[in-house]
Amino acid sequence: MTDDLTNLLDDAPTWRLNVPHRPLTGLTVLVVEDSRYASEAVRLLCLRSGARIRRADTIRAALRHLQTYRPGVIIVDMGLPDGDGADMIRTIARGLPRVPVILGISGDEGNRDAAMRAGADGFIAKPIESLAQFQQTILASLPGQARPTGPRLVADDMIVPDHAALRDDLAHVVEVLSVADDETAIDYIARFLAGVARSAHDRPLEDAATALARDHARGQALAGELARVSGMVRDRLASVQGL
Repeated sequence: MTDDLTNLLDDAPTWRLNVPHRPLTGLTVLVVEDSRYASEAVRLLCLRSGARIRRADTIRAALRHLQTYRPGVIIVDMGLPDGDGADMIRTIARGLPRVPVILGISGDEGNRDAAMRAGADGFIAKPIESLAQFQQTILASLPGQARPTGPRLVADDMIVPDHAALRDDLAHVVEVLSVADDETAIDYIARFLAGVARSAHDRPLEDAATALARDHARGQALAGELARVSGMVRDRLASVQGL
């Protein structure tokens, strides 16, 4: 197993070079994330760290990607439109050769245990914005022989994605809520919105989305709550479009 991991990282010949300000140089990261806002944050973090990035927004797209490419790191959102992120982590953790680093991400800290039980090597809580935390989580999860040696510059910069990505996520929520008559769709979009709101530091919207998910799970009437959340999202979307 150790040899398999080393061979995967050897595919990136610059990986073991000591690049203090780009500690992930030569590493390819596949982020499996349906939120454009969160994906953009990871893209910026990878760019600042020297890593290459690929993106899939569904489990199906990610598994198709893995038929052709073998990244050094996979970052999997715990709530995806076509399934449970923990199930995907479990599947890729059992694959051979194993991807060297598998990380779970979620705006719900309670998903940490599920990710680790499924076979993840680590977990990142949204919002994903600390450069130092992002780099350290990946470096700490790498096999020991694959970690870069020598001094490393630690820059705890905070990454702020472009508002265009947030606008796309909010527009997606509006679209789904306008036709949401399926229980699965409502549950998914409520959790998706809670994650987006958390990443955007919008506590009132996060609380409203969390309440919607909770009421849905309890089987309560949702018409009033759906209208309230939809109105809040439309207000945020109008504000973002004006920026």
